[in-house]
Amino acid sequence: MAPVNRSARLLLLAAVAAASSCGASHRSGSSASSQRGPAHAGVHARAAGPRSRSRSARASAHADPPSASAGDQAAAVRRLLPQGLPVYCGGTQGRYVAFTFDDGPGPYTHLALRKLRAHRERATFFLVGKELATQPASLVRQETQVGTVGDHTWTHPVLPALSPGRVREELATTRTAVARESGTPVTLFRPPYGARTTAIDHQARQLGMLEIIWDVDSRDSEGANYAGIASNVTRGLVPGSIILMHENRGQTIRALLTILPEVRRQHLRAVSVPELLALDPPSERQLREGPRGCAALRHAAPSLTGGG
Repeated sequence: MAPVNRSARLLLLAAVAAASSCGASHRSGSSASSQRGPAHAGVHARAAGPRSRSRSARASAHADPPSASAGDQAAAVRRLLPQGLPVYCGGTQGRYVAFTFDDGPGPYTHLALRKLRAHRERATFFLVGKELATQPASLVRQETQVGTVGDHTWTHPVLPALSPGRVREELATTRTAVARESGTPVTLFRPPYGARTTAIDHQARQLGMLEIIWDVDSRDSEGANYAGIASNVTRGLVPGSIILMHENRGQTIRALLTILPEVRRQHLRAVSVPELLALDPPSERQLREGPRGCAALRHAAPSLTGGG
């Protein structure tokens, strides 16, 4: 019996050892599987990373100002100034539009600024000299933080009806006042109602200001309601457009609630006029042909009546 018992004990010990080895192997396999699990998850995390960064980069690209330095913008204006021709639109190569607001500063200016900041978009404000005294002095400085400011005359007259001396006074007095309020040089000018002559163009150029008109009219100055304003603007949202609006109209401010999200939906950026001219300037042909030169931006050149 003893030999049998000894053999049995040996077999039992071997079985136990085998079972332990199998268990250890199983435990080792589980551990390896556990280690592979996080590693596998890490691969997914890395794979998701670029997509996540891509979305973030797209959002950041929209949020950040376009890459046109103040020097680039000033140089772009200087390049066009000697030609003495008004600018109606930008070029067709970028994804930029220029929102412009006339007749301020006014009681709704702070709301326009708030909405532009919230959407991280920029604009140009053509200011009427006599209105400067009616609003807080800081308001014009705030406008320069979300874009640039320009000269829209002192009393908003129909300039072709004035003598050359009066025209110069309207422009020069406003340029000086806006420069004082904003703390920046004033290099842009817009004639009220878009009413201009070659003599007025010459006066503006002598004062060192580039004349800016528009190729998309929101029609807000003609009494369009917010839905009409939004429709008029969004239909004209094509790269290179210079869009006319007014910062002193409540319906326009309400229309921005529709217009600003549409800019992003169309993968466009709203920039100031100097930024547009630096990033995507009009061609020489566009400049020479005036409003007809902007027809390349859409199927037909829009009407330029009203506004201003």
